[in-house]
Order: sequence, then structure tokens, then C-alpha cells
Amino acid sequence: HAVFLFQFAFQANGWGSEISHKLARKCDVVNRGLSGYNTRWAKIVLPRIVPISDAPLAAVTVFFGANDCALEDKNPAQHVPLQEFTDNLKDIVKYLLSVGVSNDKIIFITPPPLQEAAWEKECLLKGSALNRLNSVAGQYAQACVQAAGQSGVDVLDLWTLMQKDGQDFSVYLSDGLHLSDKGNQFVAEHLWTLLERRVTDLPFILPYWGDVDPKCPESSLLCD
Repeated sequence: HAVFLFQFAFQANGWGSEISHKLARKCDVVNRGLSGYNTRWAKIVLPRIVPISDAPLAAVTVFFGANDCALEDKNPAQHVPLQEFTDNLKDIVKYLLSVGVSNDKIIFITPPPLQEAAWEKECLLKGSALNRLNSVAGQYAQACVQAAGQSGVDVLDLWTLMQKDGQDFSVYLSDGLHLSDKGNQFVAEHLWTLLERRVTDLPFILPYWGDVDPKCPESSLLCD
């Protein structure tokens, strides 16, 4: 199994769908993301969404920060203070370790950058003021990178990569906050570079159809 903690990964053209396609007949990709959740709530439900299981896990991605970094005075429901966010990420790793997921199978993903003008329009449509800032998202992304280093896990730093060389990162976002089709493609491509070495040796489940003996298919299909 590969477990993704990001709900929209499997929407049309989502990065989870792309990764799942690459892993067809090698690995079941399970979506355990929860839209709108922060790390405080994720810690509470983690035992329910990633329970102790005998199924071997190839990888687990942990993608949080875009809600935690909401401004406390504008969006207190989702806001999580920076230090608590860091501690929560480390606690998520500790839980995963406790259920048999080793450090080398865990990948943190930072929040992407925020395109404030576009997101402000979305906020105004809902009757609220701009409730996130790109600079603050950057602080949470940096904290995620540091927590990954301290926990001995890999990290995909979207906030930095999407703004590399001053590129226009707005194309990666559908509304200033959530990923667009191009953003999903960006995540899939960069995440695959981290996932590939973890899954490259996984066996192909059941033989290629051309290798099945049509006269005695059981001999091909019922062997280990």
C-alpha cells in the first residue's frame, strides 16, 4: 500500500490518480486525506485513518500546513500555532513508527505558496477577509522541512520549488490556494522522484496476459 493524507489527490487529474496509475498492479494507493483539516485534528483521527495493519506499506505522504497556517485573527477554527504545527508533525511520525511504518517510508509535503489576490477573491465571495498570507505559508513550509529533518523523513518542499527562479506560481493554483491541473502535475512529477526508489522493486501482481498459458491458465495464475 501507499497511503496519501490529502483528500483532493484523487480528483480528476489529481496527483494521487497519476501516482496510482504508475503503480497499477504493483501497489494499492489509498487516499486518507481530509479536506480542511489541520494537524491538530489529524493527530486525533490518525489511528482511525491509518490503523495497525498487517498490509505492508511502501510509503506514506503527510501533506499539511495550508490550513494550519490560516491567520488566527481571521480564521481561528483552522489556525494552529507554528510550534504546535511542528510538534504535531513529529507526533504523526511517532504514531506511524508505532504502527510499523519506518522513517524511510514517510514523505512530508509542505504547503504550496499562496496567491493572495486570487484567494482574497474567494474569501470575499464567502463574506470574509483574506485569511492566509504567502509569507506565513512559507514559515509553515520551513517548519515542515525542519521537522522532516529532525524526524529523519523525506520532504517535498512545494512552497520553495513552485517559486523557484521567480516563476509565476499562480498557474499551479486553481483559486490561489488549491492545486490546479498544472499544480497536480507538478506534485505528481516531483513526488514520483521520491517515491520511485521506494517502489521500483515491488513485484508485478499476477503475470502479464501474454505470459498466461491459455491451455492451462491455472498453472500461471495460481502460482506464487
